[in-house]
Amino acid sequence: MLNPKTQTGLIYGVLNLALFAACTSSFAADAVINLAKVATPSSLYVSGDTKNSAIKDGFTPANSADNEHGSYGNWPKVDTQWVQYDWTQPVTTNKIDVYWWIDGQGVGAPKSYRVLYWNGNAFVPVANATGLGVAGNTFNTTTFDAVTTDKLRLEVVSDGRLSTGILEWKAYNSGQVPAFPPSVEAGIDRTVILGGKTYLSGKVEWLATGTGNSIQWSKQSGPGKVTFTNAALPETTATFSAPGDYVLKLAASTNGKQAASMVKVHAEAAPPKQRLDVVYTKKYTIDSPLWNARAKSLIVNWIPHCIDYCERTDLTEGQGGIDNFVEAGKALRGEPHGRHLGYVFSNAWVHQTVESMCIALMVDPKGDPEIIAAQAKMKAKLNDWIPKILSAQEPDGYLQTAYTLANRRSWKEHWSPDHRGDHEGYVAGYFIESAINHYTLTNGQDLRLYNAAKKLADCWVANIGPGKKEWYDGHQEMEQALVRFGRFVNDTEGKGNGKGDSYIKLAKFLLDSRKGGSEYDQSHLPPGQQYEAVGHAVRATYFYSGMADIAAETGDRDYESAVMSLWDNMVNKKYYVTGGIGSGETSEGFGPDYSLRNEAYCESCSSAGLIFFQYKLNLAYHDAKYADLYEETMYNALLGATDLDGQNFSYTNPLVNTRRTPWHVCPCCVGNIPRTLLMLPTWTYVKDAEGIYVNMFVGSRINVEKVAGTDVEMVQKTDYPWNGKVAITVNPKQSKNFSVYVRIPNRTTSKLYTSTPAVSGVKQFMVNGKAVTPKIVKGYAVVTRQWKAGDHIDFELPMEPQRIKADSNIKADEGRVALRYGPLVYNVERADQVNFDQPLSATPLKAQWRGDLLGGVMALTGTWADGTPMLAIPNYARMNRVGQEPNQATGDPTVNYAPGSTTVSVQTPAPAAPRRAGNRSGTQSQVWLKDQG
Repeated sequence: MLNPKTQTGLIYGVLNLALFAACTSSFAADAVINLAKVATPSSLYVSGDTKNSAIKDGFTPANSADNEHGSYGNWPKVDTQWVQYDWTQPVTTNKIDVYWWIDGQGVGAPKSYRVLYWNGNAFVPVANATGLGVAGNTFNTTTFDAVTTDKLRLEVVSDGRLSTGILEWKAYNSGQVPAFPPSVEAGIDRTVILGGKTYLSGKVEWLATGTGNSIQWSKQSGPGKVTFTNAALPETTATFSAPGDYVLKLAASTNGKQAASMVKVHAEAAPPKQRLDVVYTKKYTIDSPLWNARAKSLIVNWIPHCIDYCERTDLTEGQGGIDNFVEAGKALRGEPHGRHLGYVFSNAWVHQTVESMCIALMVDPKGDPEIIAAQAKMKAKLNDWIPKILSAQEPDGYLQTAYTLANRRSWKEHWSPDHRGDHEGYVAGYFIESAINHYTLTNGQDLRLYNAAKKLADCWVANIGPGKKEWYDGHQEMEQALVRFGRFVNDTEGKGNGKGDSYIKLAKFLLDSRKGGSEYDQSHLPPGQQYEAVGHAVRATYFYSGMADIAAETGDRDYESAVMSLWDNMVNKKYYVTGGIGSGETSEGFGPDYSLRNEAYCESCSSAGLIFFQYKLNLAYHDAKYADLYEETMYNALLGATDLDGQNFSYTNPLVNTRRTPWHVCPCCVGNIPRTLLMLPTWTYVKDAEGIYVNMFVGSRINVEKVAGTDVEMVQKTDYPWNGKVAITVNPKQSKNFSVYVRIPNRTTSKLYTSTPAVSGVKQFMVNGKAVTPKIVKGYAVVTRQWKAGDHIDFELPMEPQRIKADSNIKADEGRVALRYGPLVYNVERADQVNFDQPLSATPLKAQWRGDLLGGVMALTGTWADGTPMLAIPNYARMNRVGQEPNQATGDPTVNYAPGSTTVSVQTPAPAAPRRAGNRSGTQSQVWLKDQG
């Protein structure tokens, strides 16, 4: 008698054969068909920047490192993994081809693998398998006795050191092929700006081409008319007649078998034709308990620390500072010289530190002797460094010491496609940006950096562009720097000589040149056709920031549509409650939608980049919601990137623990943090010809120039974010009629998170002591009047503790709750609890001022499920009461910080440390807490 399992398998096989015989296609008996085309791929685990679907796209790789069309990978797993194909009906197969992904980093060839099939009861090995190769750079063919099944699996065994991956997996028929409907994908949900078009990139796969195949796009729902350029093609464009939400359907059929897929499109009106104007950071005063302390720690401790490390020549990790400029200067003078040290982009943190010094020197010390002393040293350091930096600029204006000091046989020319990974534009962009704040610091009296930046930008304009050279950098930065500089040159010199406009045009050309590359650096599609945030998160935010700039400058509808699509995808599907981005499953970047693990990457540079991006959208759309978002990122993701004393910094900012160290093997964030945080005038105000927009509430004295023909001193008195009372005094030099737009915060910044109770609006609003009910326009309370010196606006924003729940799609936060007060997201640390490995009770939360804690914070108090007290602190203040590791530059040994770089840096690898080294003593701090109810 057969045992039940065997009997079940036989019955399953008989039924499969019967169904198979009844539903076969009309292919020739000897036809070889890749059945993977109509299979659904799955896996035990897939890393964040790879996808299962990549293995069945029909692409033939050039080699095992060629993941241009995507790949499946299971990094960082090094155990046995499986990958599987499922069919909607049984197929018969006896042969497969596998092209292994071997990237030379964390993914390598497997030790071995097996082929298994589903017999109705279990996965069992195929019989008489021959081949099972693991060679690179080729398809590995395996044959076996034919099986009829609806599931085929590869069980892949790692070598124990490297993860495994697949570029392509084909499964071939044995004999007759069932009749399958086509496989249909309509594409990524997106936004389109009315008057523009959306690029539909549907995918339809048939087992074979034939006369019975058909495709049709149609409008499934929506408020207006949709016009398709060619509705019978999977790749086409569509326009929309009215704003609103649409669903488009891509249907395909073959021999009576049909399939369809939907894509959502949100159509909205174009932004205003005229963008808002930048308020440049110039000399200003901070008068805020929180910001006074944070600014002082940056000016007195952190920036001097960066200066010291940029001057050190004994570093074994993260080296390459001002010495590279000295050696490049020698080379240009024909003198004996040393090699370039550090990463190919190590000039970047020198330029960032220069910019940080310039901004720090514009902060009023208010008599503080420590700040005065630090600023005096910075002045001296600028006088020392600037000639050294300029000595490394080549006669034509080009500036990158890695190139100047390189072997010309290996790096023959500027802007070569073979050197996209060498960060030519990345370092050039930071130099240009440093020149802007040096100009504003000196009020245009010292033009050394400004003129050198123009010379550099002119060099790029002379060599890159239509009819010259098409090129793009692997790491974006030059694009947003050129627009920032172009605007600054136009504002400073006027538009008459055309220089500023030429820089902006070059920025667009660099962006437009991105195509035919990879998702990692966002070069996989033309910018105007990108609708999903993918790849390396810092590169992405710099890219999107530059795109937003160009959209605002040119009104390009494709760019506007792409920017809003990317913004929506990022903020509403890939955004952390702390305002950080980049789950970091690999590639320091984005994972799939809703993949937001709490051991997040959230690199400090990506937080800075996200602030830039949201700020550009605020300029373009005149909408306070973008300022809501950059305030959120500023306070919760970036403000705590250095510790309270300004002695250590965090490269990554996970929501569970944070590791801060004095330096890093890739110290790209060290200067980015202070230059961004200290540029408060720019983030606090924007303007147009007839108005001032108040975007942040920081006790301060800031001059806003050229509003209604006069300069206006804006004075804020507030303890925000500790309480919601804000007093703004408006002091125009001349009495003028203009508008003041005051942001009324909306704490619901992302669809991913719901806060209770709802907190919004304004408690009271007064002008010169008289209560008014201002008109609210795009999140701003608008007050238009004849303003004279001493006029003031007083208002109070509601501030109370809130509980945050995450969207159910975010599995990492299921059954958990986070806490918020005003713009601040909170963190619970083991140091303040009897036991925080338990649920938070439902008892009301209270806000309590604790002047004795972490420099003074508004704490949130409540109780745990066992009745013991709970105390939460602002997330920026986390991990300041744990021991740091002095004199250590850390890094993640699994991360390649310079992929694609062709130069060899003189650098010793960082000490091997776990990726989440902050967890080495268990959980010390966490944002998301277990929820009792």
